[in-house]
Amino acid sequence: MEFITNLIKEINGIVWGVPMLIAILGTGVFLMIGLRLMPIIKISAGFSLLWHGRTAKGKGDISPFSALMTSLAATIGTGNIAGVATAIFLGGPGALFWMWCTALVGMATKYAEAVCAIHYRETDERGMHVGGPMYYIKNGLDKKWAWLGTAFALFGTIAGFGIGNTVQANSVADALHSSFHIPVWLSGVLMMLTVGLVLIGGIKRIASVATKLVPVMAVSYVLIGIIILLINITEIPAALALVFESAFTGTAATGGFAGAAVWAAIRFGVARGIFSNEAGLGSAPIAHAAASTNNPVEQGLIAMLGTFIDTLIVCSITGLVIITSGAWSSGETGAALSSLAFSTGIPGGNYFVAIALSVFAFTTILGWSYYGERCVEYLFGVRSIVPFRVLWIVAIPLGAMAQLDFIWLLADTLNALMALPNLVALVLLAPVVIRLSRHYFNPKT
Repeated sequence: MEFITNLIKEINGIVWGVPMLIAILGTGVFLMIGLRLMPIIKISAGFSLLWHGRTAKGKGDISPFSALMTSLAATIGTGNIAGVATAIFLGGPGALFWMWCTALVGMATKYAEAVCAIHYRETDERGMHVGGPMYYIKNGLDKKWAWLGTAFALFGTIAGFGIGNTVQANSVADALHSSFHIPVWLSGVLMMLTVGLVLIGGIKRIASVATKLVPVMAVSYVLIGIIILLINITEIPAALALVFESAFTGTAATGGFAGAAVWAAIRFGVARGIFSNEAGLGSAPIAHAAASTNNPVEQGLIAMLGTFIDTLIVCSITGLVIITSGAWSSGETGAALSSLAFSTGIPGGNYFVAIALSVFAFTTILGWSYYGERCVEYLFGVRSIVPFRVLWIVAIPLGAMAQLDFIWLLADTLNALMALPNLVALVLLAPVVIRLSRHYFNPKT
């Protein structure tokens, strides 16, 4: 096991090196400039479309609103609670600033992903609408790039068992054991059973559950966080100053915090930001491809809100609560750090974090199961769906009992491998995204 861990560390250091960070942020900046800052300027239009997208208005399997909720179900998870805490523990408060930067440019990336997903989607032999990077690579690029679609589907299938399954199960089991003394194996079994019951219904059942759970839990989490921030309101100016200062100067060792250089703030801020909002990974467009809409741009405007909500709202709440509480220098990390910060703000805050983490992770496992299904279907056809679901369900209790550090490390590595084919496709298809966008906002051009 030690040999495998060291090997993954070596690979992780390579795939999350300077080239990858430049590729992720550079693609977002490239798209944002090409779109003339439209994703930021049109945020209000996105929320308006989201409100009116609660009902189906075109070809597809689920409403535009449900597509975003399914996407958010997969993105709002342990990354928002344990991931933010880990980023601050490893990179200092400055990591939060780089998470924000990743989210801002990530809105353009997520927008482009959804536009391509709708524009190049297909209908499979069951009559279901399928799409995502593998399909817009296949249908949008020259045949010489076809291998990229296969590579994405392969990486997506494997990555799902890391970022969308075992990492989530592991964090839930750890949180429930720490807060409620529930045995790890029992948490794994219960998650396995509940996920299995939902997966039987496919995308429509997943979307139905996500549409009910995600808004309620996300709003509750944000409200509790705001209450804690109001209690610590005098600490907010100093916390924000620390975030901006640490982002460019690093953080000195203090208390249980070992200290972090600027590079650590950038690396872990970007890595955990991507882990949380998934902009650039190519996962979210798989869900948006199922939306009932005839306009790629409208779904793109809705899709980009996922990054805004996930990182600029939910992750910011977690990060600021951790910093204003002073818990960031305690030496704790992961979900334990978030629990300590929330319990410092309000009595029983640690129990709320455990419950929030459990619900978020549960919906993430559901959302990513759909992503994995589509990747497997692309590779092996619809006959592979049932065997995949069985493997997915079995992996949950195994993940719950695995070593947390190794799971996080593996998830980071798989994220990078999954992103590469998608980023290449987005750069090559940028002219199509820009042309569709300009025609939508100015039909005369």
